[in-house]
Amino acid sequence: MKKNSLDDQKLPRRSLLKGTAGMIGLGAAQSAGSGGAPSAAAASPPKPRRARARELMRITRLETFLVKPRWLFLKIHTNAGITGWGEPILEGRARTCATAVQELESYLVGKDPRAVAHHWQAIYRHAFYRGGPILTSALSGIDQALWDIKGKALQVPVYELLGGPTRERIRVYAHAGSPEAVKDKMQQGFTAFKTGPAKKRPARPVETPQFVEFAAEKFAELRQAAGPEGDIGIDFHGAVSPQTAKLLIKALEPYQPMFIEEPVNCQNVEVMADIARGTHLPIATGERIFTKWGFREILEKGAASILQPDLCHAGGITEVRLIAGMAEAHYATLAPHNPLGPVSLAAGLQIAASIPNFLCQEQVSLGEGYLKKPFQVKEGYIDLPTGAGLGIEIDEEALASKIGHDWHNPETYDADDGSVVDW
Repeated sequence: MKKNSLDDQKLPRRSLLKGTAGMIGLGAAQSAGSGGAPSAAAASPPKPRRARARELMRITRLETFLVKPRWLFLKIHTNAGITGWGEPILEGRARTCATAVQELESYLVGKDPRAVAHHWQAIYRHAFYRGGPILTSALSGIDQALWDIKGKALQVPVYELLGGPTRERIRVYAHAGSPEAVKDKMQQGFTAFKTGPAKKRPARPVETPQFVEFAAEKFAELRQAAGPEGDIGIDFHGAVSPQTAKLLIKALEPYQPMFIEEPVNCQNVEVMADIARGTHLPIATGERIFTKWGFREILEKGAASILQPDLCHAGGITEVRLIAGMAEAHYATLAPHNPLGPVSLAAGLQIAASIPNFLCQEQVSLGEGYLKKPFQVKEGYIDLPTGAGLGIEIDEEALASKIGHDWHNPETYDADDGSVVDW
């Protein structure tokens, strides 16, 4: 059996097979005995159809593709002709994640892809050294692809397998760091946006009044561009000290941001909880938190009322659905993190469609040049996906020209003394 490698970046050009194909078709109908009496075969209950189909579907191969600008796509093949797509990526560590996926191929090949929760447990728990950004990101992309296969096999969207839709459309937000960008995104149909604190240099541990005033003034300009009905979140990226974060939040309160994201490093849960108690603005965090165990402390200590698990990092669809349930029990909402590709967005939309405590979905690509039918935003929302599985079809012909990248995280240094500063 051919193993996938990073050197083999040729993307198959054949279109994806639709439906379940004959290999998972139902068995032939029973025939009755002569004279209307039931035959011996009919007297005993037939073998369940679902069980017969389960015996026939097996994973045959895993492929990973480095996709511009900085993504990693995964394609899982089955002997039934059904394939599933996922994004097992950690920003700046695409090749490392691809290797982690490849290491899991020996476990997955030959197994039924539809036992999604079982595979999640096996991949996570048999590692012994559990979790972490790389291993959980690899698991996340595999989980997405397995759900995609399961939905396609049953010819329903993933959200139908998670209890059915809880909404008819899904709100999304765009990145916009200037008034011009906000207005441009509004023309594209967005009503919610996210930015970072405007600054002339990286934040220092102790900041000046000018630093705080400049950030507040620039955010006020965004508020004016978006109007009183627009929503604008602001992401501190965990790169601000606790004392500066408190000053910035106080200065921003008159302009009512939709949320303050990662006001301090996400691992500093006690301080984040203290900040949350000191403002009426919602605190959001979660892009660098993995699995339900990582989010437990944040919820228990009231450090955030908006959770932002990333479907490519936190454990995939299986785990984020559980995180959403934990959040609901703590009266918190979800705004899934996604600065990645359209497969990640598709997975996030399936979660958004299936949970009651959804706020807004981040996106940076609606799939133009990657999907046969890119997502469309109308009045700030994407319509409920109706396709089977993740509800998308990868445009493999278009994707072939986007294979290969070597994206790295930016390196940032203090302009005055050259010391390393947070990105």
